[in-house]
Amino acid sequence: MTTEKKQPRRKPLTRPQTMLAMLFILPWVIGFLAFSLYPIVTTLYYSFTEYNLFSPPEWVGLQNYIEMFGDENFRYALANSLYYVVIGVTLQLALAIFTAILLNMDVKGKGIFRTIYYLPALVPPVAGALIWVWLLNPQYGLVNALLRMLHLPEPLWFSSTVWSKPAIIMIMLWGIGNTMVVYLAGIGEIPRDYYEAIEIDGGNAWHKFTRITWPMLTPVTLFQLISGIIAGFNMFTQAYVVSLTRGRLPGDIGGVGNSLLFYASNLYREGFTFLRFGYASAEAWFMLLCVLLVTFIILKTAPKWVHYGE
Repeated sequence: MTTEKKQPRRKPLTRPQTMLAMLFILPWVIGFLAFSLYPIVTTLYYSFTEYNLFSPPEWVGLQNYIEMFGDENFRYALANSLYYVVIGVTLQLALAIFTAILLNMDVKGKGIFRTIYYLPALVPPVAGALIWVWLLNPQYGLVNALLRMLHLPEPLWFSSTVWSKPAIIMIMLWGIGNTMVVYLAGIGEIPRDYYEAIEIDGGNAWHKFTRITWPMLTPVTLFQLISGIIAGFNMFTQAYVVSLTRGRLPGDIGGVGNSLLFYASNLYREGFTFLRFGYASAEAWFMLLCVLLVTFIILKTAPKWVHYGE
């Protein structure tokens, strides 16, 4: 018969200790209230008003939300963001998993390969976008020069309404280092015994992936999927930099034919170019509700495809 050792009860904090703890967290509380919670609450109010910073907000009710659905630029931005989220995030997850599996193989110089594949994630977004603008230049870029040597079609990339969004997705796929590292850590947590067991049963590499690697990585994929969707709806920097290099007017940040007008770009333009902060606040809250709805649906369906190891 065994007896469990009782854990000693933790003494409650004294009043001076409690005051000291609250003093340490006070800077964070003040920062959260002043720079996070207050702006969030005020934008909810401004979304029902007409506000331009230079005059008091004027209450207009649901007018901003009604106007959104009749705004052609809003529809372009929403469609472009959905395109990026559906195609770009899917490709990002697939390529990250594939790269992580390759970098987990026992090959000579594995650490060097991991470093090389992660380095693009360290490049600042603005610098990375400028590099790709040069690489994808239709006339002088290295990418089209290589395609020309291979006698393949040479897309216009950012100068084309058809190829501009695929080019933006290409930039994001170049910097999948952070996603890849998370998958690499997840693969490292899978017990080697599972692979040895399936090898004894005559399983091949495909069986290892479909029956062990993928099911064990579904919790990581759930996290990466939600994070990717949120980041996709907040796509701004790369598209903004590329649009500025097209030689267009400062207020026109949508690229050729608004093909690079993403949701966050349109929100920025409405607020900080046209000074329609009430309308921009309404767009921000609509995006928040959409992301919350998508996240809720994913979490409700997760038990059907997410497998947690026991």
